[in-house]
Amino acid sequence: MEKLIITAAISGAEVTKEMNPAVPYTKEEFVREAKSACDAGASIIHLHVRLDDGTPTQDKARFKEIMDAIYTVCPDVIIQPSTGGAVGMSNDERLQPTELNPEMATLDCGTLNFGGDEIFENTENTIKYFGQRMIERGIKPELEVFDKSMIDMALRLHKKGYIKSPMHFDFVMGVNGGIAGELRDFVFLRGSIPADATYTVAGIGRFEFPLAVVAIIDGGHVRMGFEDNVYLSKGVLAKSNGELVGKVVRLAKELGREIATPAETRKILGIN
Repeated sequence: MEKLIITAAISGAEVTKEMNPAVPYTKEEFVREAKSACDAGASIIHLHVRLDDGTPTQDKARFKEIMDAIYTVCPDVIIQPSTGGAVGMSNDERLQPTELNPEMATLDCGTLNFGGDEIFENTENTIKYFGQRMIERGIKPELEVFDKSMIDMALRLHKKGYIKSPMHFDFVMGVNGGIAGELRDFVFLRGSIPADATYTVAGIGRFEFPLAVVAIIDGGHVRMGFEDNVYLSKGVLAKSNGELVGKVVRLAKELGREIATPAETRKILGIN
């Protein structure tokens, strides 16, 4: 079985300091949280960025500032910028961090009702546009799927040449408007991807650790962090992203999975 890749989603675009005071807004806070995650065993940092007041932004200069700062303390880590941005952003606004030519970036594969009047829009043409951009720049896409239909979309666009093999999926489970986070839902998604594909599971809220265990046993990979869940256990706020990653490392060791280094992660995912 391959070693376990741990991705740390250290901030997200929606969580706030009111939910957990350790959620990063400033450059210094992003560096602190990234380092805590890397030191604990994460090899990928999934990155949304904020302005100092916490406002989400896709500004290329802000991404560069924070990515460069993270590399000073975690020089080997893979930084995976989000192209999801925040609800309401344009395609080109969301794509700004790809201009920095990161090794990886996210590619959302469908539209989702986030709740209330918020719609996270990803039309077929948007997905094609993002996929083509990543091929042109040699960026490995992590295919963010919130439901089975999004896997089907990714597979169709792969056949049309907009997404290259081998594909790497991220099953985001438990989001309002998307697939739930029960074992039956994981089995459904897991059985729907190609044999040569890899996958990561991101369980939202209470689904985070149970789905992490399932992925560890199955040979998949795990995303962990404040974007998805701010609690170490029920009612206990995590003090850092590193605490969340550390819990996954302990679970993996109990279940016999070794943790992948950044170099090993690049080899597993086919990142050159």
